[in-house]
Amino acid sequence: MKEYYPEGILINTQENSRYIQSLTSLCSAAAQGMILEAPAVLCDRSHDITVELGCMKGVIKREEGAIGIAEGTIRDIALISRVGKPVCFKVQSIKEDENGDPYALLSRRAAQEECREWIFENMVPGDIIDARVTHLEPFGAFCDIGCGNIALLPIDSISVSRISHPRDRFSVGESIKAIIKSIDKGGRITLSHKELLGTWEENAQSFLQGQTVSGIVRSVEDYGVFVELAPNLAGLAETGPAVQPGDGVCVYIKSIIPEKMKIKLIIIDKLEAPPKNPTRYYCNGEHIEIFNYSPAAASKQLSVVF
Repeated sequence: MKEYYPEGILINTQENSRYIQSLTSLCSAAAQGMILEAPAVLCDRSHDITVELGCMKGVIKREEGAIGIAEGTIRDIALISRVGKPVCFKVQSIKEDENGDPYALLSRRAAQEECREWIFENMVPGDIIDARVTHLEPFGAFCDIGCGNIALLPIDSISVSRISHPRDRFSVGESIKAIIKSIDKGGRITLSHKELLGTWEENAQSFLQGQTVSGIVRSVEDYGVFVELAPNLAGLAETGPAVQPGDGVCVYIKSIIPEKMKIKLIIIDKLEAPPKNPTRYYCNGEHIEIFNYSPAAASKQLSVVF
């Protein structure tokens, strides 16, 4: 099965390097319809992109720079912002410039269209894919899911533990795993992430009653403070030192109650900086049909069906 990757994954592979090293190998890649990658070094006044292939210059004409540019549904900032970054492309032909020097005419759009068609024909909700974070907004993270095709990961689908902004969990350029949540008729793809971060029980197994651990304040309410112990696990702390969302705290685990999905905490002290709760993926398969977050004995059952 052919695989498609977020831009930047192929650029340092041996196969990619081999195919961009000479005119002969570029022609071979064109004949095979291969998708290659190389760095974009310039976007000119016409918004044509110059690509450094090593053996020669490559040119991606503006309308071939991305799906939606020619139609006016995507702004040219999508082209300008690629300078200094890897771009994927298919080799269309070899031309000569006014000095008689060869250059490769490339199409990023063709690579995106091939990848997009494959996604629509082969992917279904629940499929687990590789993605790369490209942009963060208060409402979610935009992710490259292959050849620069972008999907939205809404903020409420990032983790069970609530966050105030996607930057609390991700950084631009970060490679992550994600789940296809939906593909609508208009071609928009929505992702989810929290179902890969483990159930309540899986996360709670890392902690014991009587331990003192670090956490991150995620919410301050009249009745207590919610402290994140892991991306998919939070506990409720009794009031203590004055804290606000984003603060790092040292907490004592008073009790763990699986049937109520509750962890009771006591804030011992405020930390100088919040701890880094690393992303840990509990699912290593290729597809999820149903995700049951709650313990079997819990009175409240939280499930997601794809």
